[in-house]
Amino acid sequence: MLDDLSLDSCFDVAGLLAPALIYTAILALHLLLPARVVDGYVRDPDTGEPLRYRLNGLGVLFVAVLGWVVLGWIGWLPFDWLYHHRWSGLIGAFGLGVGFTLWIVLTAPPAEHAEPSAKSLAADLFLGRRENPQFLGGRVDAKMLLYLVGAVMLELNILSFAAHHYMVYPGDPSPGVALHLALLSFFVCDYLWFERVHLYTYDLFAERVGFKLGWGCLCFYPYFYGIGLWALADRGNPHVSPVLSVVAALVFFAGWALARGANLQKFTYKTDPERVFLGVLAPHVLTDGARSLLCGGFWGVARHVNYLGEILMATGLALALGWLGSPWPWLYPLYYVALLVPRERDDDRRCAAKYGELWTRYCERVPYRIIPGVY
Repeated sequence: MLDDLSLDSCFDVAGLLAPALIYTAILALHLLLPARVVDGYVRDPDTGEPLRYRLNGLGVLFVAVLGWVVLGWIGWLPFDWLYHHRWSGLIGAFGLGVGFTLWIVLTAPPAEHAEPSAKSLAADLFLGRRENPQFLGGRVDAKMLLYLVGAVMLELNILSFAAHHYMVYPGDPSPGVALHLALLSFFVCDYLWFERVHLYTYDLFAERVGFKLGWGCLCFYPYFYGIGLWALADRGNPHVSPVLSVVAALVFFAGWALARGANLQKFTYKTDPERVFLGVLAPHVLTDGARSLLCGGFWGVARHVNYLGEILMATGLALALGWLGSPWPWLYPLYYVALLVPRERDDDRRCAAKYGELWTRYCERVPYRIIPGVY
């Protein structure tokens, strides 16, 4: 992974500027392409009305990938250009993430609702001050744009990394590279297809915009999520059994079913409380008369079974590459464990404070936090 690391590879100007140029193009596409305008779950604190969002992520992804293909096809930009400039691109994206953090945080007043122990500049920089900033008259929502930028840049990176592998090993490419690319591309497309569903998830209604979200989407998301291909694109075919590829795909899609199913069930209930999800899962709830919590279907298996799904998808991606002894692909699922286990604890505290006795009843009804029967 580090064999080609040098000062020249880290500080070439074109690579350093590439993320800024690509992110600007993504913003332009987001503003120019047709979009669905929908109400979200979060409400404007001043008016009490739901915030509105312009959603066109899949269209932006399609045009961006088409542009990458055209530039490569006519010979203006090699298909593996982002691979060769990945170190300088990473540094450029790192700087953009830090700069964005300083701008979005320091131009806002301190978060008044923060707990006393969290009221510090360091905490504000990491977690943010603004909850749901929107710009240009609501045409751009900061959170959704950050996730869109991260998703599209991730897709361009992994396409370039995979292209490099096929250019280096045209006679004997690794089937695992194709599988990994297909699964991770499915992950990106799935997220953008269900953009509206994510308006009802933890990130949108519970987190603020600071280093964690801003740097995370501008730098970490588009570069770290592709760590497997980054590290192994220069390696040949490991010639593993096809059974491993089948297992990898099954693990990935089992995780996808849990994560997507749980999020869709919650979305369905919040938008249409009487609807039977998938035609078979009636909305069983616990209620105190004023508030309700889903306790059936996916949400009756574990309190955050969707987190288990995310970890399984990452595990499937690591398995798909076939290099089981390499540590690099396993950093991705390990990251999800490190992220989601503490997040589950934070969400548990937040829900206990919000729902009180109702949350206690739910925890008694659904005792497992993430893994049914284990944890």
